[in-house]
Amino acid sequence: MKHLILASASSRRKQLLEMLGLEFSIYPSDIEEKISAGLTPQKQVEALSRQKAEAVGKKFQNSLILAADTMIAFGNEVIGKPKDEKDAKRMLQKLSGTKHSIVTGFTLFDTDTKKMVTKSTETKIWFRKMTVKEIEAFVKKEKPLDKSGAYAIHELAAVFIEKIEGDCNGAIGLSVFHLAKELKTFGIEVL
Repeated sequence: MKHLILASASSRRKQLLEMLGLEFSIYPSDIEEKISAGLTPQKQVEALSRQKAEAVGKKFQNSLILAADTMIAFGNEVIGKPKDEKDAKRMLQKLSGTKHSIVTGFTLFDTDTKKMVTKSTETKIWFRKMTVKEIEAFVKKEKPLDKSGAYAIHELAAVFIEKIEGDCNGAIGLSVFHLAKELKTFGIEVL
């Protein structure tokens, strides 16, 4: 059986794979993530996950590489990770009282056969209106600089979320449903 390699340092993705009972190694990709203005959020995360899978795949043989990318879509705008606390506050103020989407893409890449499968999911999130004081306290407490949109739905930001529609695990960082389905095509059974 091929060795599964997670091309990500995300603790959330690691936890989701562990939940599935999969054996895997972690080898984060070192690509510079660049957002392309002409691509939809779905195409963005798919392209980035492919780039990460290919970059890590060059370093291994007899392996199946799993790479993923997550970002926030707000209308036509793509929101990545904040540069600093001021940027995090700006992002949260923009999302306050609105509906937006969390888009996650993943790629599975077989280093021997070069077979590659890429999928993406969209999860709609409704935030309640937040006060400036709440946003400042949240950013100070959570330090959300490593999260797209400056928050994670399964952490303290849950107090701001009125409604979620779609794939919850996809919003956390990896669609377990779609991943299990695609792993089967590579000969890896989850159950």
